Amino acid sequence: MNRKTIMSVPVACFRSVIAVCVLGIVIGSFRDYDINVALANKTDLGSFFATYGSYFSYCLYPAAGACLYAGLKKKGDGYRLLARTLLILGWFMAVYYSNSYNGKVVRKAFGYTPGESSAALSVLSWLFWAVLYGWVPFAVIRLADDSNPDKLIAVGAAILIAGIAADNVNLWLKQVASRPRYKYLITLEDPKSEFRNWWQMIPNLAGSNDNFKSWPSGNMTIASMMFSLPMLTDVMKKRSSRKNLVAFVLACVYVLLYGYNRIHMTNHFLTDVCFGTLITYLVFSLISTAFLRGLKAQR
Repeated sequence: MNRKTIMSVPVACFRSVIAVCVLGIVIGSFRDYDINVALANKTDLGSFFATYGSYFSYCLYPAAGACLYAGLKKKGDGYRLLARTLLILGWFMAVYYSNSYNGKVVRKAFGYTPGESSAALSVLSWLFWAVLYGWVPFAVIRLADDSNPDKLIAVGAAILIAGIAADNVNLWLKQVASRPRYKYLITLEDPKSEFRNWWQMIPNLAGSNDNFKSWPSGNMTIASMMFSLPMLTDVMKKRSSRKNLVAFVLACVYVLLYGYNRIHMTNHFLTDVCFGTLITYLVFSLISTAFLRGLKAQR
């Protein structure tokens, strides 16, 4: 790994993401509520993106599993069972997370009503996600360059571990902050009086009440996984630094759209979005750097 790169892109790219997140946090710290008043407005298009927009990020899980499979398979028959297990695990994680966070909407689309409809409809909605992510491992295995199996293993492991770590850090911080969501505030007679800035934390107030889980944004934890896309392009055949930069730009556009959607759909404030992105980006950067530098140290 080139010391001048982080997550397979120049350090300048890393610094630009950090700078934008910090700027958003500073602005939101003073204008969070006013920004939501100006931008929040639920729409059908926004709802569609909120449900299915995370699909592209979750594709990284089966892609990571495929990298591990390709790398371990190259190591010999002794790793074949482990390779298959991790391949299935990566695919399952994408299906599990999608069904957990967005399954209710999909089940409704299939006509499923809990306690009334046949359980087969619920299974069918689960299979919808299973099929939706089924093509990813095959595509990645076909495109992956297995001439350096250790790098494939390092990238796959980094994405899987960082994804799980970032998700759990986010869940813990939501309990620490217990910040009320904007969509909950606007149901009150005096929303502004109940508004709290991100630093006005009341630990463990949220419990299982989703109305008090605004900070940091969990969906931005999902969206920010896309910043690991350049690491994937960097282990593909015919790779190049230019392709890595294109992947980084696509990730930036995706994250910005996702962040706007979270505010637009009344789910989060600007600081929620920026902290969710920043925390996940730092977790991914740290873990991927540790794996890839460890790989280099072995040479």
